[in-house]
Amino acid sequence: MTNREKMISVFQDALGSALPGNLVQDALRVEGGALTIEGKSYRLGDYRGVHLFGSGKAAVETARAVKAVLGDRLAGGLVVSNYGATLDGITVFESSHPVLTEKSIRAAEILMEKISALSADDFFIYVMSGGSSALIEKPAPPITLTEMQDLVRGLLANGVPIEDLNIVRKHLSLVKGGRLGRLSKARGIVLVVSDVIGDDLEAIGSAPMFFDRSSFADTHAILKKYGLWERSPESVRSVVLKGLDGSMAETPKEPSPRIDHFLIGSNLKILRKARERAEALGIPARIMSSRLRGEAREAAKAILAVGEEIAATGQPFSPPVCLLFGGETTVTLKGDGMGGRNQEMALAALREFQGNPRFCFLSAGTDGIDGHSDAAGAVVDRASWEKAQALGLRIDDFLARNDSYHFLQRTGDLIMTGPTGTNVMDMTALLVV
Repeated sequence: MTNREKMISVFQDALGSALPGNLVQDALRVEGGALTIEGKSYRLGDYRGVHLFGSGKAAVETARAVKAVLGDRLAGGLVVSNYGATLDGITVFESSHPVLTEKSIRAAEILMEKISALSADDFFIYVMSGGSSALIEKPAPPITLTEMQDLVRGLLANGVPIEDLNIVRKHLSLVKGGRLGRLSKARGIVLVVSDVIGDDLEAIGSAPMFFDRSSFADTHAILKKYGLWERSPESVRSVVLKGLDGSMAETPKEPSPRIDHFLIGSNLKILRKARERAEALGIPARIMSSRLRGEAREAAKAILAVGEEIAATGQPFSPPVCLLFGGETTVTLKGDGMGGRNQEMALAALREFQGNPRFCFLSAGTDGIDGHSDAAGAVVDRASWEKAQALGLRIDDFLARNDSYHFLQRTGDLIMTGPTGTNVMDMTALLVV
């Protein structure tokens, strides 16, 4: 195998480990009528019915895998996704992502209705993954959908960090921050596939089934800090003020004793699988971080700086070595090209090492969709540089237009997986030989 083929194999193994079927198969067991996960056991025969719910970009395939394990023990359920699909015995509601629409509200209303209808004699499994924040939403009255959309746009336009944005959204919602989970008297478990750096259960999908340590006071402070309080609709201010004076209940501050959460998929888990595969191919591998973030081009520079040190001095590792990173970078759009954060990072990395034969760089998204393109990411090496030179392609020109896709398409470096049905952020690898 060439170095490029080895890096693609490392990514494919890592991706395979994050596919919902594998995640569920590794986590869930049904033995002697009991469902077991991470040492906990739930006797399904003790309940009147077992129901399956879920939301997120990985919800359909995760639900499909759960159904394969439980079979005819399931009494039915509802899964909310960003695409249409068929699940025998389970309703799939196609909602909206990444922008809230009336579909998001209708999806939340149906989930609220079905979860509220469960009794203490029922048991449910909820499959949770990234994307839930937009897919299910029920603004607290009298806030309208348009007002919620405008407020979120205003927060984003003011550069409000995602952590603060989530605090505001949780306190203006009837489903986020643990509120959906509190509607049910039933016993249940939540299977979580994380697309959040650090795997914070309060952040993934805005935590509809978990709990929330932030407050209405935090919400008020954030809106004031960014100059949005006075510009917010009267409905938003009225909800926050009701929360501040106690006439509207806070988000739950502790986990529900009836609901257990299990993290079955995460970025760190795929990095461990990637390390296993690299070492099976005879390449020592090191997990550097599962918290890669910031501008994609700058991240590429930092990674290559470490690679150059290894190549020149053997510090902090002796070559050959595969450096593994996970997380999710960003791209500041300045052009009208096509691409995504992984493709932009790969092209920026190629600009750094150019034709140096000692480096091979790969970056790809586990959901198979990088930005506004049909590629998952890209892999680049010396051959990429040589092809670009032969074709007269200038990296700086393509980066200036944020057009990494068309550069990498012409050099034959795109990684095409198609939608994978999972999402545990991105994997980046630098091979130094």
